[in-house]
Amino acid sequence: MEITPFHVNVPHEILDDLAMRLKSTRWPDELPNSGWDYGANRAYIKGLLDYWGSEFNWRLQEEAINGFRNFRANINGLNIHFIHERGKGPNPLPIIITHGWPSSFYEMLKIIPLLTDPASHGGESDDSFDVVVPSLPGYGFSDSSSRPGMTNRTIADLWAELMSGIGYDRFGAHGGNIGSGVTAWLGLLHPRQVVGIHVTSVREPYLGEGVPPLSEAEKAYVALQKRWDDDENGYGHIQSTRPQTLAYGLNDSPAGLAAWIVEKFRAWSDCDGDVEKRFTKDELLTNITIYWVTQTINSSIRLYYEHKHNPRPFKKGERIKIPCGVALTREKVEHAPREWAERTYNIQHWTEFPTGGHFVASEEPKLLAEDIRSFFRKLRHDP
Repeated sequence: MEITPFHVNVPHEILDDLAMRLKSTRWPDELPNSGWDYGANRAYIKGLLDYWGSEFNWRLQEEAINGFRNFRANINGLNIHFIHERGKGPNPLPIIITHGWPSSFYEMLKIIPLLTDPASHGGESDDSFDVVVPSLPGYGFSDSSSRPGMTNRTIADLWAELMSGIGYDRFGAHGGNIGSGVTAWLGLLHPRQVVGIHVTSVREPYLGEGVPPLSEAEKAYVALQKRWDDDENGYGHIQSTRPQTLAYGLNDSPAGLAAWIVEKFRAWSDCDGDVEKRFTKDELLTNITIYWVTQTINSSIRLYYEHKHNPRPFKKGERIKIPCGVALTREKVEHAPREWAERTYNIQHWTEFPTGGHFVASEEPKLLAEDIRSFFRKLRHDP
């Protein structure tokens, strides 16, 4: 595996083109006083784009990203971007941290120093980690696959190879959203390499013949998921069926891209309807700009299509046997009952955060980092 240092430096021409497109946005109409009921609110998106074009400084954000040690690894012809920061402690535990959609590696930047240098952030140096934060294939500065079939399971195999290529024979793994799925596959497929997994959501267990009936809490959770699918999952249906059609608009219009992404940051975070209670405009726009300058919105949403058309549910009796930690946020659709998770995960650690949502690594970095430290503390010296 070839690993080379990577420096983010977006060409001026791309930023100039973005500025031109922001100025020439053609705005849709909107019903009076409709707020966010029909989707992204026009007044908010217009204000965000005004800021994007007049005050947002990508070069400052670029400098902050380059303050971390960025690399790219060529894995079977696919260049994977990742950040790799060494821990400041006597025996750092390697850990790979995987983001989801519509975020990026950028979501994880706040927790990196909390994990690499816990002694400087209210923790103990014995809890330090060597942190690896990759960009999913087709996201950010990672290449997208030129062939169909890139799924969470495939990505887990890439991550196992990446960590071996860096030099880690044993490591932990954490993930949220799509990253939780990748992390679950790491635990299932690579138990000799992975000491334990820590996730903020759990996959659906096998529910066919021969398993105990659902508890009342599990039945309520299934009903909640059905309501969420009806009310909230329109994005998922189109991304898993016709992503290419959607991508023409999102890849061509910064207004369309911003609206598509920010609406989810507002809906899925613990923000009580005010997205800037959790994220500054600069944070929102840095994530959006990463999608824009890399033109990866299409390859990112294509992952939904691949999952739908290459399904691999848990099989009867299939179980993640290594230690599993689960930390649930206030995002209701991901707030599974413990007995639901225990059908498939070897739960050794269970936390229900009082605050935080879908993007918990950015919303509540201290809570998440402390929980990751706590879970892996007892696994550091396992053979």
